[in-house]
Amino acid sequence: MLKAIPTLTFTATALSLLVSCSTKTQEASSEAAAAHQDTVVTSPEKIKLITLDPGHFHAALVQKGMYDNVDPVVHVYAPAGDDVQEHLKKIEAYNTRPEAPTTWQEVVYTGEDYLQRMLNGKAGNVVVIAGNNEKKTEYIKTSVDAGLHVLADKPMAIDTESFALLQEAFAAAAKNDVLLYDIMTERYEITTMLQREFSMLPEVFGTLQKGTPADPAITKESVHHFFKYVSGMPLKRPAWFFDVTQEGEGIVDVTTHLVDLVQWECFPEQAIDYEQDIRITGARRWVTELTPTQFKQVTGLSAYPAYLAKDVGEDGLLGVYSNGEINYQVKGINAKVSVVWNYKAPEGAGDTHFSMMKGTKANLVIRQGQEQGYKPQLSIEPAKGTDLNAFEKILKASMATVQQKYPGVEINRSGNNWLVTAPEKYHDGHEAHFGQVAEKFLQYLAEGKMPEWEVPNMIAKYYTTTKALELAKQQSSPTSGR
Repeated sequence: MLKAIPTLTFTATALSLLVSCSTKTQEASSEAAAAHQDTVVTSPEKIKLITLDPGHFHAALVQKGMYDNVDPVVHVYAPAGDDVQEHLKKIEAYNTRPEAPTTWQEVVYTGEDYLQRMLNGKAGNVVVIAGNNEKKTEYIKTSVDAGLHVLADKPMAIDTESFALLQEAFAAAAKNDVLLYDIMTERYEITTMLQREFSMLPEVFGTLQKGTPADPAITKESVHHFFKYVSGMPLKRPAWFFDVTQEGEGIVDVTTHLVDLVQWECFPEQAIDYEQDIRITGARRWVTELTPTQFKQVTGLSAYPAYLAKDVGEDGLLGVYSNGEINYQVKGINAKVSVVWNYKAPEGAGDTHFSMMKGTKANLVIRQGQEQGYKPQLSIEPAKGTDLNAFEKILKASMATVQQKYPGVEINRSGNNWLVTAPEKYHDGHEAHFGQVAEKFLQYLAEGKMPEWEVPNMIAKYYTTTKALELAKQQSSPTSGR
């Protein structure tokens, strides 16, 4: 469980000075930090975290709470610049918040040889990687080659070349007896968990339909926004986030979550062989356009960096290939996933999710629109022609199975459908899910292994996204969607 531990004295504020001084002083400070690594006294049985080149706020969210058996001293290796400074600010905000403050001690090295220094220093045994995706797969492979466990943010691969390297990384992890795991937060969203749970009740759901490419058996759609709030503050995104050669296109980024959920819900605890079980039937990609004003609001920059010039049209709008759709089959089941990025959500709204699983007896549908107050709502919708009174009796009898695992969950009839409600304690929010993923990873570390299906399914997931990107590029022109 997440918990607070006694406050320690070496704070992220003091350490952030390492990345805010002149280059010469940075080098000296980095040397001092490296020397400090040899004098830190930590309990040998504890997990010791290393944060490598944190360029995405997800790296900080892993440290939003404290963990049993995890050393509060975290070693950070990164190039000097805004990315690491923004990371340290978030950690310091967690350390100084009034309620349940954390007590992390960030030991920071920002020399140009940060990666080699991390590998040589072995200051920890678990590397957390969340940042520029152009470098991520190489970071992962290098870390597991060095005998370090890796907890990586999605996506772990953004194209077919990095997918091949990721396969090598999994092989190296197995050889070196270390764990490589990605951060799949959406498995911890309560409506998704309940959708999966009800789909495993054949008396209610029946069996999963096979569907067709035009009418898939499972559909997942996700809408995200460039401008958003994280931990109550407007999120400042790095400019490289808008360069798909560094961040990855939308079809290989957020869709990672959706493809993961398709596998996790439709084939619970079953291994998937990407060479035998996955078939891409269609894929497409298109851009979201940002004005210079919008770009400045979310990055703080008044001009586009040179590397974004290739994506700026004559009208001055920045076109980002952040949107994508994949139609594919998993073990003969037709699925569709899609992701859309807008600039900013409507007032009172946020990121949204739609999901439908079609069973022979009922469909399980998650909606999160205006009618649901922009909060995810799971609905059980019997097939046409169903005797609703008989179905209700079966559904109520089946609730004992659900409630045993999720106490307090209830159903309420709404017309011909039933809405599933869960107690507020289950609605802990997206940011809390990072801690839950970390807890699961810590459990796997304690056990010395992951479930047998996790690695083949991660490989299948990244094959699906990267192969779909390859297909989408073949089917679209450079200006498609502009």
